[in-house]
Amino acid sequence: MRRLWLRWIGLVVFVALMGTLFVRLGEWQWHKSKARDAYNAMVRTNQVVPVAAFPGVFAPGHTIADSEQWQRITVTGSYDTAHQFQAMERSVNSQPGTEIVTPLQATNGVTVLVDRGLLPRPPGQNDPTTLPDPPAGTVTVVGYVRRDEVGTTTQITPVNHRMRLINTPAIAAQVPYPVVDGYLQLISSTPAQSGGLIPLGLPQLGSGPYFSYAIQWFMFTVMAAAGVVMMIRGDLRDRRKARRRAAVAAQNRPEAQPSDQEDSHAARTD
Repeated sequence: MRRLWLRWIGLVVFVALMGTLFVRLGEWQWHKSKARDAYNAMVRTNQVVPVAAFPGVFAPGHTIADSEQWQRITVTGSYDTAHQFQAMERSVNSQPGTEIVTPLQATNGVTVLVDRGLLPRPPGQNDPTTLPDPPAGTVTVVGYVRRDEVGTTTQITPVNHRMRLINTPAIAAQVPYPVVDGYLQLISSTPAQSGGLIPLGLPQLGSGPYFSYAIQWFMFTVMAAAGVVMMIRGDLRDRRKARRRAAVAAQNRPEAQPSDQEDSHAARTD
């Protein structure tokens, strides 16, 4: 019985540790599911908000909050064609290319980065080195508010005006004027731009696999606990069977026969 107790204690400790891990993983996926739902709700809400004027969000010294993303903003100004940047290794609907980022100097004196869209890369060719110019003169742009992308220094720092991620401070360090936080993802331009740039559009608003993953981890916890109970019940059942077999064997054991010496003594006595 002592060996069984040691076995059971080991099983319970092991399953308790694994169950704790499974629950934490389930909670992690659950929180990711809720965060994704909240993000989707924020995007949908900001789509029905009227288009706002530029100074309302992009103000000097203001840091774009996550809740401010995907608002539609209109701004009027002129592009700085001397400082265009490429965000490398991007794609739209499986079309690879680079996103063209150009500073727009607004009429109120503030400069904002504008992601003008994806410049496709033809199959088997390198990214283009000649970028399409934006419309000349005064333009009016409508775009989505976007937060800076965050990564390592090598990902955000432009080299020859090329980088992996769009990060305002890293780009601002290479232009001769201050740039407000965040950037605009272009929706429309008046006058319209040319050069075959593909609009980026809205993010996918699917719920993702997080909720189902959370349920799976919680089910693993229940299954592990149920497995321990079944194993302990199986051990007890086997032990009861072994006891019954031993009892039956003891009942069927033949009675001890008298020895020859005892038989001889009995004969002499007779």
